[in-house]
Amino acid sequence: MAQALAETIFDVCYLAFAIIIGILLFRKGEKGSLVRKFGIMAIVLGAGDAFHLVPRAYSLWTTGLEANAAALGIGKLITSITMTIFYLILYYIWRERYVIQERKGLTITMWGLAIARIALCAFPQNQWLSYQQPLLWGILRNIPFAIMGILLIVLFAQEAKRANDRVFRFMWLAITLSFLFYLPVVLFAEQIPMIGMLMIPKTLAYVWVVVMGLNLYRQTKRENA
Repeated sequence: MAQALAETIFDVCYLAFAIIIGILLFRKGEKGSLVRKFGIMAIVLGAGDAFHLVPRAYSLWTTGLEANAAALGIGKLITSITMTIFYLILYYIWRERYVIQERKGLTITMWGLAIARIALCAFPQNQWLSYQQPLLWGILRNIPFAIMGILLIVLFAQEAKRANDRVFRFMWLAITLSFLFYLPVVLFAEQIPMIGMLMIPKTLAYVWVVVMGLNLYRQTKRENA
């Protein structure tokens, strides 16, 4: 009961924050602006995670996780796809923020990794409807996802430093932390369930990313005042 209460409170606060801030940024941002893109990205983040977190909360309060394996698995699949879209949007935010000229090779790479990730998620070998899912496929589908993350870490670290960008100066760190907390869950959570607790700081890293979007809006508002 204590776990159900703590997780539910945390998840509701997180989802409400991401979606509400996302809607705010989307409404306040001008058409085609970085603020609006950030709003879309935050909405994708919150809405996508809701497909996994809502069934999880329901399971904890009712018949348990194993009894609701199918709903949890489908939610995890949807979240895997929306997180891939999240990082694609973040790539375009990076490109526009630093006025990066078209880099066809890099763009093709990012899209190729995203498509590969989604395609790997679609394979039936993932056994999304099962409570115990194959570790091998958990690793395989996260390889292109991790490469996308590494590329964005390097890109934001380089350009934010070069541009002395105070708003996004720690974007690379937030992305890094999200992966450092997420990868042990992929690798070891089945054997050591307590490892799953790392999803909390991983989620907080994404909250930090959303806060950066809010700071971007505030900066834009000051500049236009």
